[in-house]
Amino acid sequence: MRVKSNWFKAGSAKGATEVAGAAAFIAWRVAQNALKRMRGARFELAAGAGYFDFLAELLAFLVVGADRIAYRRRDGAWRVEFTTEMANRVGAILAENESDLLASASAEDIKRRFVALVNERAAECAAFAWDDAGPDYPLLRYLGHRVADVMDESERTWAVSQVIDVEAPEAAELLERAMAGLLDESPREPRRQRTMSGE
Repeated sequence: MRVKSNWFKAGSAKGATEVAGAAAFIAWRVAQNALKRMRGARFELAAGAGYFDFLAELLAFLVVGADRIAYRRRDGAWRVEFTTEMANRVGAILAENESDLLASASAEDIKRRFVALVNERAAECAAFAWDDAGPDYPLLRYLGHRVADVMDESERTWAVSQVIDVEAPEAAELLERAMAGLLDESPREPRRQRTMSGE
C-alpha cells in the first residue's frame, strides 16, 4: 500500500492540527487496508458491529503509535495538541462511517466512545515500547488479543497470530513512514523544468 505523506509546499513547519488531520486520514486508510487483508486471509469480518470494532482497535493502536512518534520528534505541548486532534479526527471519520452504515448510535456518541477507547488503550500500553524500530513484541501481542476479542470465537487464535505477524507490523511501518513525511521540514529539491524543443 502506498501512502502519500509529503506536503505540497515543503520546507515550512506544519502545525499540530494540520499534521493531525493528515495523519488521521492516513490512519483510516491503513486500518482499512489491514481489514481488507484480514478478509483476504479468510477471516470473517462482514459489515456490521464486528467490522467497526476491528477498525476501532486498529485505529486506537495507530493513534497511540503516532503519539509515540510525536514524542520522539516534537515537544510536549505540540505532542498533546497533535494527539488530541488526531484522536478526535479519527473518531469523527470512524463515527461518520459507522453511523451511516449501522445507524445504531449517533456519530457524536461513536466518536466519544472512540476517544475513550484511545485513552484506555494509551494507559494500558504505557509500559510497552514503540521506538525507531517500531512497536515491541508485547505491544503487538496486546493488539493481537484486543483484535481477537472482537472476532468470532472460532477465529480468535488465528487472528492473534495474523495481527502479530502480519497486520500490526505492516500498519506500524506504514505509519512510521507517513509520520516521517508529515514531520519532515527539510526543503524539497525544486522540480526540473521540462523544456520542449521546437523541432
